[in-house]
Amino acid sequence: MNRHDAADTGAEPDEAVVRRTSTVTIALLMGVFVIDYIDRVMIGVALPFLGADLALDKTQQGLVVSAFAIAYMVFQVPGGLAADRFGARPLLVVSLVAWSVFTATTGMVGGLVALLAVRCLFGVAQALFPGASFKALAERTPPQTRNRSAGLMLASNSIGAGLAPLVVAPIIVAIGWRHTFWVVALGGVVLGLLMWWLLPRPLPREVTELDAVAEGEQAATAAGAAQVLRNGAVWRYAALFACFNMLSYGMITWVPSYLYEARGLSLVAAGLSSAIPLLITAVSAVVGGWLMSRWFDDRARLLVVPVLAVSAVLLVLMLQAESTTAFTVYQTLAMAFSGLATMGILGMPIRALPAS
Repeated sequence: MNRHDAADTGAEPDEAVVRRTSTVTIALLMGVFVIDYIDRVMIGVALPFLGADLALDKTQQGLVVSAFAIAYMVFQVPGGLAADRFGARPLLVVSLVAWSVFTATTGMVGGLVALLAVRCLFGVAQALFPGASFKALAERTPPQTRNRSAGLMLASNSIGAGLAPLVVAPIIVAIGWRHTFWVVALGGVVLGLLMWWLLPRPLPREVTELDAVAEGEQAATAAGAAQVLRNGAVWRYAALFACFNMLSYGMITWVPSYLYEARGLSLVAAGLSSAIPLLITAVSAVVGGWLMSRWFDDRARLLVVPVLAVSAVLLVLMLQAESTTAFTVYQTLAMAFSGLATMGILGMPIRALPAS
């Protein structure tokens, strides 16, 4: 038995073991989500150079971005099923190493068809990760801390998206876009090995589950898929998530190349300008989570609807801005307001749908 088997001895662990297991798990998952978003966002920073090197027009560059997103969407559910079948640790490591391999392969392609194929495979590999990460969280944190833990894990998305332009842009300038993909891929492989060795064993079910919740979920398993697909609220929440993700994904994939090509900034300056709104979003998401827990827990729409309406107005002003500074200011404000809605949107299904 190696060191991360210590928490699975058959006896209920003491509070220190539970706290250590939760802390290490959250820290590892946050680290992987950061590298996840750096890998995901770097294509947007590299597009002007990649497009010029491979002679891709704007439509073809858009296809490259969409290839990942479509594959990532399609394989989310199979990824969750695989996590249930094989366990969190194998899926986390396989996903991280596989997407790092396809990140490196992106730097080797010679044309559009190969690039589309590689980005699809990259999306499949990344789709294995979210389900496994939430399973790891559920198995290694007690219920009373799980919402806060999930909030921290998801906030790291914006941190990774904000760090990506700051990290990637200077490396592209220094060594070229192909070598940059190889460098980032190496970091992912190293993090995958750390995940394998450092992720603690699951805590006993007596710690991670409430008896009533566990029994209810077991009873609902057989009818789960059909029940979900027939529920109109599920589809409405899916539409809400889709529209909200269009905003964040549009910012991380479009803005860096837009600032470089249309606004005439250097790549490093474009990276800095596109990073600021995303890092601010990470902070505002935490503030929004606090507002939700303090005043809006049972009335999320009173926070979500107004802040997204303000964000929409700011986005219109952003598109009409004449100066680059005004563009970035409006984008930062728009993303900050949208960040306030993040935890409210993520928490809506948990509060509104039946536990089963």
